[in-house]
Amino acid sequence: MFASAEHPFLTVDEYLTLEQTSLERHEYVAGQAYAMAGGSEEHDLIAGNIYMRLRSHLRGTEYRVFSGNMKIRIAEPDIFYYPDVSVTCDPGDREKYFKERPTLLVEVLFPGTARIDRNEKLMNYRQLDSLQEYLLVSQTEPAVEMYRRDAAGLWQGELFKAEGPLFLKSVELTLSLSEIYEDLAFSE
Repeated sequence: MFASAEHPFLTVDEYLTLEQTSLERHEYVAGQAYAMAGGSEEHDLIAGNIYMRLRSHLRGTEYRVFSGNMKIRIAEPDIFYYPDVSVTCDPGDREKYFKERPTLLVEVLFPGTARIDRNEKLMNYRQLDSLQEYLLVSQTEPAVEMYRRDAAGLWQGELFKAEGPLFLKSVELTLSLSEIYEDLAFSE
């Protein structure tokens, strides 16, 4: 059983134990577990396209690419999120059920949670010293918001809507919107 009125707070250990046997995934923020919304066909195709492109590009390197089943932990305050795609390259980041030092995170925007992805998650993910880029990918139109940490440690945002290339500096990969949105058609 997850947090409820009778048991309003879960410790990290309780959350991790319960999450391993739960039929649905939950994100965890400072003692509270929140059930995740189901995805759409578009969501799954977009996340899969990005995962496959990254996996193919990074095969044989020290980088590890994970799909939406790997949690990312932010230690202060205790937070666990499930990004749609994550990339790590720190050899010490070997926890079996979560990662703490991602280089790149990707969230495919869902209408009901887009505000959380753009605000709360962006603010929390920026605490991760290892994180270099955070992508927010629309599933309703070909558009990607990229947030990147610059050399001074400041975060810069950029919106990609044209067919031009999207360069992921953290993994030295150029992606096109056509690769991200392969097998999807948008009405004009």
